Amino acid sequence: MTSKDSVNSFGAHDTLKVGDRSYQIYRLDAVPNTKRLPYSLKVLAENLLRNEDGSNITKDHIDAIANWDPEAEPSVEIQYTPARVVMQDFTGVPCIVDLATMREAIADLGGKPDKVNPLAPADLVIDHSVIADLFGRADAFERNVEIEYQRNGERYQFLRWGQGAFRDFKVVPPGTGIVHQVNIEYLASVVMARSDDAGNITAYPDTCVGTDSHTTMVNGLGCSAGAWAASKPRRPCWVSRCRC
Repeated sequence: MTSKDSVNSFGAHDTLKVGDRSYQIYRLDAVPNTKRLPYSLKVLAENLLRNEDGSNITKDHIDAIANWDPEAEPSVEIQYTPARVVMQDFTGVPCIVDLATMREAIADLGGKPDKVNPLAPADLVIDHSVIADLFGRADAFERNVEIEYQRNGERYQFLRWGQGAFRDFKVVPPGTGIVHQVNIEYLASVVMARSDDAGNITAYPDTCVGTDSHTTMVNGLGCSAGAWAASKPRRPCWVSRCRC
């Protein structure tokens, strides 16, 4: 969702100028009581402000976050939309297969298959198929990578096709590193900046969900992250209960 799509019930939409560039932002100080929130909930509050659509995310949901009570039982469900998705190859390949199948179905129905794309930027890190066939020799790393490409050639060709076919989908090749390391060192930006079709850039906190249990390590950089079950990767948002 771009800044122009938000219902903006609190009038939080504003422009931040940094040097000679302008960014669309959503100000938390437009919502009463958000100043007292812990940083983790401030990130969620901004997420709701930016993605408020009047149906899935409403003014009441934003009020629920703002009025968070740590002593209360969770009573209000909120929908959190991650800024990006991180996958490893074992759980990520089925997602790309599903997207490809959806494109085929859309084409069969006479639609435009190129409209089927990830709803959030997605990175797939190839690391779970690594096998140390060789060790204790100077060329072990290079040879293991070569063997890995030979062993998984068809799968890697499919992922390379997917990277070229789908918008906002990138593949990190084998031999680069393990997924949570790559997420921390290369993929996490802490602050996301994305342009809409009109060239307007919206800046917002980097948040992610991943199919690896170690995804949450990136929380140490200030990027709110969570790991999800491999059986539920198709939802564009997460549902969570808020204490209010």
